[in-house]
Amino acid sequence: METSTSKSPGATPVWGILALLTVGLLISFIDRTSLSSALADKNFVAEFALTSVDRGWLNSAFFWSYGLMQLPMGWVVDRYGVKWPYAICFFLWCLATALTGMVTALAGLILMRLIVGAAEAIVIPASYRWIGNNMGENHKGLAAGILSMGGKFGPAIGAPIAAWLIVSYSWKLMFVATGLLGLMWLLPWLMLARNDLPGKTELALSKTRASSVSLGSILKSPVIWGAMINNFCYGYFTFYCMTWMPAYLVEQRGLSLGKSGLYTFFSFAGIAIVATAAGWLADRIIERGRDAVFVRKAFVIAGFIGGSTVLLGAHATTLEGALFWNVCSLTLLGLATANNLALCKLTLIPRQAIGLATGVQQLATSLAGGVSASLSGWLLHVSGSYDLPMKVIVIFLLIGATNTAILLRPKWSPKVAAA
Repeated sequence: METSTSKSPGATPVWGILALLTVGLLISFIDRTSLSSALADKNFVAEFALTSVDRGWLNSAFFWSYGLMQLPMGWVVDRYGVKWPYAICFFLWCLATALTGMVTALAGLILMRLIVGAAEAIVIPASYRWIGNNMGENHKGLAAGILSMGGKFGPAIGAPIAAWLIVSYSWKLMFVATGLLGLMWLLPWLMLARNDLPGKTELALSKTRASSVSLGSILKSPVIWGAMINNFCYGYFTFYCMTWMPAYLVEQRGLSLGKSGLYTFFSFAGIAIVATAAGWLADRIIERGRDAVFVRKAFVIAGFIGGSTVLLGAHATTLEGALFWNVCSLTLLGLATANNLALCKLTLIPRQAIGLATGVQQLATSLAGGVSASLSGWLLHVSGSYDLPMKVIVIFLLIGATNTAILLRPKWSPKVAAA
């Protein structure tokens, strides 16, 4: 486990590449959540004759291929670097997003979502592999917070833009525009990112280092299982917000599609800002000599408990109260965001195991997305209300808080052999 400052980030190249990774993550979330706005559009639903259960399964299609490809993508970045694997996958998911606007059958929609999910599986293993190789412990919280802003501002920006494009033009143009415009990111990435595709000597060395970490040693670690539980519980809430929040605001709270996009923006902007601030604050406390694991765990537990206020929104009798707690609960979850990422993917993980460990953990994140989208659709179908899906969210958040206190301990980190 690497807890000391291994590298002091330089002003321009390190933080500049981190900024590019953040924007790449932002684009990935815009493309993965654009479907949620379409599913709140009556014309889109009518064209494909979708039920609430159908909408849940369509929302979840992305997460099944996304989860399936996590381990292979972790393996790829551990051995072949970040720059070129990321660039190739980025091109594929942007193209698939654009093609979504051209399909005419439900099967075509599902196929495009599966391609987007498989290609986007590179993002998190690659990003945390890069952070682990370039950031020390006193910068990991801030780095994770900055990166997480991409995952939160993606739906925050994407939801109102997608809603505007649908209302002003059509759902078809929305998919084409969001997919093709994202490709502009590739140019600065290819120009600025260091070419870390290894030659024969470097490839042999990376294989030797990677061989010091086995999947068995990863899966034997209680920290990994604790991290997977945390990722699932955290992801269940955030993916519910990404997939069902626009429909909830339109169908149960009576907002227009345009206004629902605006409140989705407030919710995800709030969690992004708090996540970065909490990551930075934890870094400063750690820099003053406090135990890194204890500090980050405290923030994570506070975030899970704060997110549980979503139940107050479910039971609010006024629109204003419902909107307030809808925004506040996701914002408070930001206390956990960066510190959970830093704790589970960096602080408690040996550097040579980051790619594989992150891939394993992302399986739980993907499962959370699939289960949240489909289970929430089924719960909505059987109850006729969004109250029951929100109660299930609270159960998972409280499980996450308890799990953080019990399983995430340094003595249970993955063991690696000498390379």
